[in-house]
Formats: sequence, C-alpha cells, structure tokens
Amino acid sequence: MCLSKAYLVKNGERQLVLEEVSSVRLDDNRIILSTLFGEQKEVKAGIKEIDFMTHHILLEEVI
Repeated sequence: MCLSKAYLVKNGERQLVLEEVSSVRLDDNRIILSTLFGEQKEVKAGIKEIDFMTHHILLEEVI
C-alpha cells in the first residue's frame, strides 16, 4: 500500500507533519490529515503540491 508523508513548508524548509497519510480533507483554511489507524492532525494550511509518484503532500502555512 502506498501512503504519503505530509510536510509543512515554512521559510523554504519542509517540516514533517504526519507519516502514512491515507486521507486529506479540506475545511476552510484547515487541512485534516488522517492515517489508516485513525491518527489525525489538523493544520492551518493550504495545499501547495501533491506528488503521487514520491508520496509527498506539501502544505503551505496560512497566515
């Protein structure tokens, strides 16, 4: 199974937010990331890029 890693891009650097992400939901200016095991992270951010080949989700902080 191919799950993704989510990163928050801050000051040009990637910070790992969550590994093994299986779903991404948008709620206004928040992103809700979930894993298969029910772990969730909520980030005030927007989606910058999703790369299915490298399994990376890049998020940009919303100010």
